[in-house]
Amino acid sequence: MEKHIVPSLSRGADRREMSRPGQKDWRINPRSYQFIGATFDPLTPLQTLERAKWMTSNHGFRFIVTPNVDHLVRVAKEPEVFNPLYDASWLSVCDSRILELLAKFSGIPLKAVPGSDLTQQLFDNIITRDDTITVIGADAEIIETVKKLYGFDKINHYEPPFGLRHKPDEVAKAAAYIADNPARYVFICVGSPQQEMIAKACLDRGDCVGLGLCVGASLDFLSGRTKRAPKWMQNIRMEWLYRLASEPKRLWKRYLIEGPKIFWLWAKWSLSRKSRGA
Repeated sequence: MEKHIVPSLSRGADRREMSRPGQKDWRINPRSYQFIGATFDPLTPLQTLERAKWMTSNHGFRFIVTPNVDHLVRVAKEPEVFNPLYDASWLSVCDSRILELLAKFSGIPLKAVPGSDLTQQLFDNIITRDDTITVIGADAEIIETVKKLYGFDKINHYEPPFGLRHKPDEVAKAAAYIADNPARYVFICVGSPQQEMIAKACLDRGDCVGLGLCVGASLDFLSGRTKRAPKWMQNIRMEWLYRLASEPKRLWKRYLIEGPKIFWLWAKWSLSRKSRGA
């Protein structure tokens, strides 16, 4: 039987640690950072992809979360909801170039690993036609578009109802579907915290396999239904402005009201950190 070895970081990667009491001892990066209320693994996009590449359908289930500004604002409001979900993750990578910049100001080496980029890299370079994948969320049209774009036939698709967060039975159904349809990669695309709830439900079942990726609207971008900002706007951390201009009615509150709260949260976190002498 082939022996699987998890790719490691350069410093002490054989040592694992828990960022909070009760967190699963699965983190492969011993240098996780607490930042504005969440735990992050300071991985580059390539390192994250390498870890995802290691996973097969023969591995027990684990999942990746991709916190961004919107998520951290909600973490501050409902830590009792979000923290157990993030703490159960295998990897937690930064999905925001704004958070990447704030972390840099704080001396924390976070690199932006957008979930949409990770998803595209997996489809472009890792997933083969022999791999089975499962998608929770999106819709039939998106699934058909992805199949045509990549020539993948082995895609299991389950579309749960709206309001999933307040429907624990439906969360359980989604997790049961994942257990009944084993796949190398499970793309959970129903928004936060619903997608993390499903991922943790899979973990709690104990009979799911593969890698769960909590990646929001990434398949919307992959299929071309929603256009991403040009690279130059992404590089100067203005992708949010492009999205706001593209969908103002849906996103104005997120980007103009809720999003700016991150600067106050960062200032509050920085002061608290300084008072502790960290």
